[in-house]
Amino acid sequence: MADEPGQPPALTTLSLAEQAPSSHAAEQRITPFDVSGGVDETGKLLPVDYNKLIQQFGATPISPTLLERFEKVTGKKPHRFLRRGIVFSHRDLEKILDRHEKGQPFYLYTGRGPSSGSLHVGHAIPFEFTKWLQDVFDVPLIIMLTDDEKYMHTPKLEISDSKRFTIENAKDIIGIGFDPAKTFIFSDFDYVSGAFYENICRMAKRITINSVRATFGFNDSNNVGEFHFCATQSATSFATSFPHIFGSDPLKTRSIPCLIPCAIDQDPYFRQCREHAEKMKYKKPSLIHSIFLPALQGPGSKMSASIDISAIFLTDTPNQIKNKINKYAFSGGQDTAEKQRELGGRTKDDVAFQYLTFFLEDDNELEQIRHAYEKGEMLTGELKGICIKYLQEYVAGFQERRKKVTEEMRREFMAVRGLTWGGNPNPVPTELVEKKGAQKEKEKCGKPTGELKN
Repeated sequence: MADEPGQPPALTTLSLAEQAPSSHAAEQRITPFDVSGGVDETGKLLPVDYNKLIQQFGATPISPTLLERFEKVTGKKPHRFLRRGIVFSHRDLEKILDRHEKGQPFYLYTGRGPSSGSLHVGHAIPFEFTKWLQDVFDVPLIIMLTDDEKYMHTPKLEISDSKRFTIENAKDIIGIGFDPAKTFIFSDFDYVSGAFYENICRMAKRITINSVRATFGFNDSNNVGEFHFCATQSATSFATSFPHIFGSDPLKTRSIPCLIPCAIDQDPYFRQCREHAEKMKYKKPSLIHSIFLPALQGPGSKMSASIDISAIFLTDTPNQIKNKINKYAFSGGQDTAEKQRELGGRTKDDVAFQYLTFFLEDDNELEQIRHAYEKGEMLTGELKGICIKYLQEYVAGFQERRKKVTEEMRREFMAVRGLTWGGNPNPVPTELVEKKGAQKEKEKCGKPTGELKN
């Protein structure tokens, strides 16, 4: 797993721009290890084309109809990430909603590849959303820290480094606010054994070298651990890997699926998993995909833990946040204040505005800012000031929670133990759900028009 569900080990967009001749375009490239929106014929970095990704990966867009169903089934207004298209596509989310409606069990699974001692706000985004999903569904959550993969993928990293990063990252994740009663965090180096390792072997036996090459773009220079890791990441998708949580009878637990919130670049791992799950007599995992929080350098890039000026870190001071936004945040505004007032700014290109779409809860306030900036009623400095305010508030809130996370708390979250959760307190009988589903299918087919008259 990359830096988090969907975070690659380096800000590849910048290096791609350097490699590409100015007269040649480069296609966007999205894998768990390499994310770039591409380069046009003039050498300009391009934003990631998410519609193209949906088609390329064979995912399904999250439609207004699905959001209506989400709200109806859960009784909760969709998260701002769902409302604004930040979480934008899925695989079989409707099956998870069906299970929740019926009161049938499922769990959440997400993770992080610990590559540094501190998370940045881009890492925090999917964990914030996952916490919201856990609160809404009241289900168990399993968080996988892939310290083994990060060690195998990063040449200069030692196992001791990976383990140290794992401890610090686990504390950061706990600082998001997860409930220890229904959350299990584990390190691959510590947990992989028993039923979990059996599932790794079952999956590894079915994945071919050619399929890994095709999915991830690996070649003969990649080590054998990288080729094999797809099986390890897949094993967390199966409830039988966690007998201490779901029970030791595989005949009962193999039918429990999971929902995986992740950035879109992690999808290739789980396409491999979904291809083989039913052959192993397990349920396919469902996925819900998010877009990337762009790096300070702008669209087509994303934050990287290894490039300080690309990211706002959760350890940054208010002054560091202010300086980074003012100095490095790509602006969609005009060259001068006069032109800005005349022509307005481009919110789609403006990093400060893009960050507000992630961190500002109030839809009306966000729309007022968008309108003012695009009409020239707001200058770039004013927009950056608003962005700085909300980022400072978010990071300060996290730092307060993080201070309270002790080593004892981390050990509790990472202890092999049972979890407790409630699920849907008011499930709908299965037969009623199936009846409504059949009625919808009938409506899709259309009503008969009646007999023609002579």
